[in-house]
Amino acid sequence: MKLVEQARKRIKECTSEDVHARIARGEKFHFIDVREDHEYWIDHASGASHLSKGILERDIEAVIPDKQAEIVLYCGGGYRSVLAADALQQMGYQNVESMRGGIKAWRDAGFPLEKDKAI
Repeated sequence: MKLVEQARKRIKECTSEDVHARIARGEKFHFIDVREDHEYWIDHASGASHLSKGILERDIEAVIPDKQAEIVLYCGGGYRSVLAADALQQMGYQNVESMRGGIKAWRDAGFPLEKDKAI
């Protein structure tokens, strides 16, 4: 947790309400679930794509080559996505946010979910 708290000081965070509002307004950004495959397949935020934390640093530049692109990351509870956002910033991505509370906050707010969609 100490590592997460240190990283949290270096990154931007947003709420599930912020993200849902951006989607509703039709804003264009990359919404990425960084949980493991099996977690994503159970359910994920509607409209989210998947790059697990384990492969994110390896594959992100092929998926999102634009280092200025707006990216919102989320995980289960908001810890892995903090670390992932910090790693992406170290790789030169400048518009990265972590969704505070992760999929749990998204579910608790009653926002739309998708199931069984492997990417």
